[in-house]
Amino acid sequence: MNIVEKSTEIDGQKLTLQFGKFAQAVDTSVYATLGDTAVLVTIAIGPENPSIDYFPLSVEFAEKLYAGGLIKGSRWVKREGRPSDDAVLKGRIIDRSIRPLFPKTYKKQVQVVVTLLSVDGVNDSEILSAIAVSAGLSVSSIPWAGPISTVRVGYITSGENKETAFILYPNENEQEFSDLDLVVSSTNDKVLMIETKANRISEEIIQEGIEKAKEENKKIVEFIEKIAKEIGKKKDVAPDETDHSEILKLIKSKYAKDVSDAVKQAAATAGSEEKMLHEVASKIYEELEKKYDVKQIISSITKYNYQNIKENIFSKKLRPDGRKFNKVRDLNVEVSLLPRTHGSALFQRGQTQVLSIATLGSTTLEQLIEGPEGKEVKRYIHHYSDGPYSYGQTGRMMGPSRRAIGHGALAEKAIEPVLPSTDDFPYAIRVVSEILSENGSSSMGSVSGSSLSLMDAGVPLKDAVAGVAMGLVSKSDKEYVVLTDIVGLEDFAGEMDFKIAGSKDGITAIQLDVKNKGLTSQMIRDIFKQGKEARLEILEAMNKVIAKPRKEVSRYAPKVVVLTPPADKIGEIIGPGGKNIRALIARTQTEINVEDDGRVTVSGLDRAKVDEAVAHIGNITREIQVGEQFEGEVKRILPFGAFVEMVPGKEGLVHVSKMGKGFVRDPNQVVKLGQKVKVKVYQIDNQGRVNLQMI
Repeated sequence: MNIVEKSTEIDGQKLTLQFGKFAQAVDTSVYATLGDTAVLVTIAIGPENPSIDYFPLSVEFAEKLYAGGLIKGSRWVKREGRPSDDAVLKGRIIDRSIRPLFPKTYKKQVQVVVTLLSVDGVNDSEILSAIAVSAGLSVSSIPWAGPISTVRVGYITSGENKETAFILYPNENEQEFSDLDLVVSSTNDKVLMIETKANRISEEIIQEGIEKAKEENKKIVEFIEKIAKEIGKKKDVAPDETDHSEILKLIKSKYAKDVSDAVKQAAATAGSEEKMLHEVASKIYEELEKKYDVKQIISSITKYNYQNIKENIFSKKLRPDGRKFNKVRDLNVEVSLLPRTHGSALFQRGQTQVLSIATLGSTTLEQLIEGPEGKEVKRYIHHYSDGPYSYGQTGRMMGPSRRAIGHGALAEKAIEPVLPSTDDFPYAIRVVSEILSENGSSSMGSVSGSSLSLMDAGVPLKDAVAGVAMGLVSKSDKEYVVLTDIVGLEDFAGEMDFKIAGSKDGITAIQLDVKNKGLTSQMIRDIFKQGKEARLEILEAMNKVIAKPRKEVSRYAPKVVVLTPPADKIGEIIGPGGKNIRALIARTQTEINVEDDGRVTVSGLDRAKVDEAVAHIGNITREIQVGEQFEGEVKRILPFGAFVEMVPGKEGLVHVSKMGKGFVRDPNQVVKLGQKVKVKVYQIDNQGRVNLQMI
């Protein structure tokens, strides 16, 4: 097999794509390197499965710890397990970038596997992988309307004059100072995918970042196009669309009202469309004397349905549920629903209903994540949970799907920019969004519900955050309609799902998926404008219920105090063999942890006990001064004097010569164990020992 290698330069680094050397059993393989970061992309084609009526594409991102020179930290399990959330999210970004450009009639199984082989801590494996997949599909035999390219853009503000600059391909250190993490996939001229986390950045700045990403992507697209012309395989021919004319004619003449009623019902009730359309399909199946199978008929009904929705939007200015194009569905907002949780909120928009629950814990409960790039901790965790009942259906209750992981990560991104710092609020925070029913953007409902539940829990958010999903129906690049707060039908019949979350001051997260060949700059500009209006409307409704975080955390939440004692006092807190800290934990029934950086965390449900433990540690670490007076307890009596506990955990010696006037032969004649006595510090020797005198 011929081995071909092509290189170009991006951001001062050499990008190399090598075709055909590895994994020679598949249709196409690409070994890609950027600096010392390397991935292997394999693209395999399987036979068509006649039992399915959709394009069976799967994209997997396989992280390997060896890529970072690491061995799994678990003592018992050393093999990589199920894909991490981060790996799932990287796979989803690639999937969402490439999927719109496959012909809808292509039904062969296509599996894209990206294996991470090496990371250098500088060059982004996610961006490299997306570029390599685009190159692989472009030279493969699979029909695909690429190539595309993907780039990450940062935005940094610095200096006294608040100078700003966009950064392409920001490294890990630069990302820490960036107010924007913008990932854009695009063709030569249109945007296909956006994934964004932003520190309340304006729509105008993000639009400018998107334009810079498109300019950079165009260079990579042209590079891949040259490779495809030189070594690209002959493309498979996708079959023509099935002729639906006979079925469509019957639908229009006899079943238009049935379909119309099903659409209206679906717009009003989550999960009802499928049942009603199956009933219509069964009638047509019998009338056509079983000439077509039910799947073909349903496909025809769906085609008619989507055409009808689009036509009604353009000709009658009518959405399936009768709303105006810029109208948000009816909102219902409640907080403090659950009696014993730390914070709870119900956010309902139309038929989409989300119950979000916030839980607070000690920072020791932060999530430790182990990946090829090393270990990191997550302080804020959002989990998205949707059972079959949320669609009005039955089904198996299983672990989180890729979609659920993606929606949870999006809500995390949306909320993180408004969280208080650990110094200001020393808690680990988890929010679970229970999706009770869904008919249009439950992920954006999760964002709004999370913001509400965190405020209800007393988390001092910098601002409230809300989210909305925008849709699009078009006849051309210049003739289109933007739809606010889309329902499920408009998502499936439309051409995009553009999720935008943010506060009143700016955007915090974006996630874009398209079903067409991409969005123009003017489309995105119009979407941002209409989306901001909707976001502000939702925020106004939320603020009427709870405008500011509770002044105190829930009484059911633990109290957490973080102390930073002098480094030379840590040993005294812990004590020989951990004796002191274990005794304090037992006495106060609190959790006390000493971190590697010297911070001491005290947490517990009984706030008085936490205060007691904090005071005790404070006394251990405080500096006793000559001349201070205390009333302390006699702890030990020896022939030459008595030891008195001045403050909890700190003792001083009262010599017999300092017990009073005159000569004292036996200390037991003056004091007894447990007795409270008044003492004064008269000396601290060069070893730090405290000498006392009774007063």
